[in-house]
Amino acid sequence: MRKLAFAAAMLLAGGASGSAAQLTLTSSDIKPGARIADEQVANGFGCSGGNVSPALSWSGAPKGTKSFAISVYDPDAPTGSGFWHWAMFDIPANVTSLPKNAGDPKATLPSRRDPGNNDAGTQGYFGPCPPKGDKPHHYHLQVFAVDVDKLDADASATPAVVGFNLHFHTLAKATLIGIWGR
Repeated sequence: MRKLAFAAAMLLAGGASGSAAQLTLTSSDIKPGARIADEQVANGFGCSGGNVSPALSWSGAPKGTKSFAISVYDPDAPTGSGFWHWAMFDIPANVTSLPKNAGDPKATLPSRRDPGNNDAGTQGYFGPCPPKGDKPHHYHLQVFAVDVDKLDADASATPAVVGFNLHFHTLAKATLIGIWGR
């Protein structure tokens, strides 16, 4: 059973041999397990942060990657289903980073189709802003290596629809978790 679980984990990471690359995600703005800076915090829902999406870089995409997707998700949100802060998809396979503030709907980036949506009901990135008094929330920043050029979703797709499509087309994913609370 342990060997089967290891093999499944290696396949999700991009391969079953020690020579295969493993998808990794890093950010110069958010360190693993560290508090997210006010610059990335929402400017809304009672928070007054900068609402600037973090710079992201990734490497180690498995063979067959045709595009990438990015998401920021808060599983601790008191909604019963978490809260999607950002979902950007159809990022070309030759792109391996997004600059700071790429989640701004007004940003000009030739490397994407649209800014993606969030559960705040807007396009683009919507930073952390959990309810007052909650324990700090964990924000999962993820990059997905995708086996199709374009997901079966359009610019109006909700993050749940993007996630549904990613479920069937993800070759590998990498996660970076930051925390924030007030």
